[in-house]
Amino acid sequence: MAALLALVLVTTAATARPLPGYPDLPPLPLQGHVEHETARIWYGTIGQGPPIILLHGGTASSRTWSLQVPALVAAGYRVILIDSRGHGRSALGTRPLGYELMARDVLAVMDRLDLRRTAIVGWSDGAIIGLILAMRHPQRLTAVYAFGANMDRKSVRSDAFNAPILKTVGPLLLADYAALSPTPNGFPTLHAAAEAMLRAEPNYTAAELGMITGPAIMVAAGANDEFIKSDHAAYLARTIPRARLQIFPRAGHFAPWEQTKAFNRSLLSFLAEVRDRSTVRGPLGKAPASRSSAHRASALTEGDGEFVAQ
Repeated sequence: MAALLALVLVTTAATARPLPGYPDLPPLPLQGHVEHETARIWYGTIGQGPPIILLHGGTASSRTWSLQVPALVAAGYRVILIDSRGHGRSALGTRPLGYELMARDVLAVMDRLDLRRTAIVGWSDGAIIGLILAMRHPQRLTAVYAFGANMDRKSVRSDAFNAPILKTVGPLLLADYAALSPTPNGFPTLHAAAEAMLRAEPNYTAAELGMITGPAIMVAAGANDEFIKSDHAAYLARTIPRARLQIFPRAGHFAPWEQTKAFNRSLLSFLAEVRDRSTVRGPLGKAPASRSSAHRASALTEGDGEFVAQ
C-alpha cells in the first residue's frame, strides 16, 4: 500500500483537513542506527521483557505506534521500533526499495541488538514484512501479528485510490516525514521508490504462504478496510498453516487508531498466549496444534475507539 498512500499524500496534502494528532512516542532509552545494504536504519527500544518488534505501514513511521507502545511496555514487553528504509529516521539507500530488502533490514537490527528470536507486530507494509520473515526465517520469530497485510497485488480494492480516509491521513503522515527524515524534502524520492516497488510487489502465491511454519500467526484486519478486499484476510488465515483470524467490526485500515482499546486488547491477548505457550511447552513451533482449533475467526465489538478520523 505504500505507493497508494504516497500518491495521495503528494496530491492532497495542501488542501486536506488534518486529523487530530496522535501522541508522540514516549522517550526511548536506547536509540541507534544500523548500516545495512547502503541504508542507515533507525531503531529505538523501551521496556523490559520478551522482545516485540513493531513495523509500521507504507510512508509512515514508528510514531504511528504511539497508542500501542505504552500498553505493551506496561504488559511487560521490550518494545523495539524500526523505521523502514526511506521512512521516518531511516535513509533510503541506493538499492531499489523492496519488501524482501526491508525484511533483511529487520534481521540486521535484530543482530545488532543480539535478538535470537522475537515477535513481530506489523501494520500494512509492516505486516507484509512480518509474514515474509515468517516465510524466510521462521527460526528467528516467536510470533507474527499481521494487521492489514496484502500478500498479492490482486487483493487491492479497485476503488482504493478514491478512499476518503486518504485525504485526512495523508497530511499527518507527510508532516511526520518532514519532521523525522534525514532528508525532510525527499518525499518525492520515497514516492518514486515506493511506486516502483508496488508495480511488482507483493506477489506471494498460496504455495509460498502455505510454507510458513514455526511462529504463531495472527492475521488481523478491519471489516471495512479501505484498501484491501474484504476476503483477503480470511484467505491468508486459511492458507497459512495454523494461522488465526481477527476481524475488527466497524474498523478499516486504521483500526490501531480508530479502535485502540479493541486492537490493544486483541494484540496483548495473542502475545500473552504465545508467551504462556512458550513458557509451558518450550520454543514455539514445536508443539502441534490442530487446524480446527488454531484456525478460528474472532471479532471484537468496540464502539469507543480512542482515535477516530473526523
